[in-house]
Amino acid sequence: MRRTEEKVEYKSFMKTVFDKVTRDELIGRINTLNENSKARWGAMNVRQMVKHCTLWEEMAHGKTKSKRVLLGYLFGKIALKSMIGDDRPVKRNMPTLPQLRVHEETGDLSAAKKKWISFIKEYESFPNEGFVHPFMGKITREQAGYLAYKHADHHLRQFGS
Repeated sequence: MRRTEEKVEYKSFMKTVFDKVTRDELIGRINTLNENSKARWGAMNVRQMVKHCTLWEEMAHGKTKSKRVLLGYLFGKIALKSMIGDDRPVKRNMPTLPQLRVHEETGDLSAAKKKWISFIKEYESFPNEGFVHPFMGKITREQAGYLAYKHADHHLRQFGS
């Protein structure tokens, strides 16, 4: 087996968006966000964060395509293993893919939250079995479930939800 195809064992206690209870938990946490939600770290406001998460979900669900980044070919699988190898939350202030950066975001927060929630609900029948993350590369369905949870959890923690 080549090193890039190395199997990563996951703990059964890790949360995944493919579990209905976990999806419901995320939806409940998203619904606690409001105009007064302030970031505990980072530079995004709540609207930017919700938009960023929606862009991430569009990528994960195959609605948008992104090219692999060069560093991802070199370090992507290591980063993936580091991020989803255990149940620890994602570290603060992790770098963001350029295509997922949101500089200005105005508009209806309620509508933006509904859009994000609709993507969370779609994990019941995940449409993108061939998910290729621009940095981490090809991701299995199981890995996508853990990664999607950890990404959403990271940003909800960022805003105290």
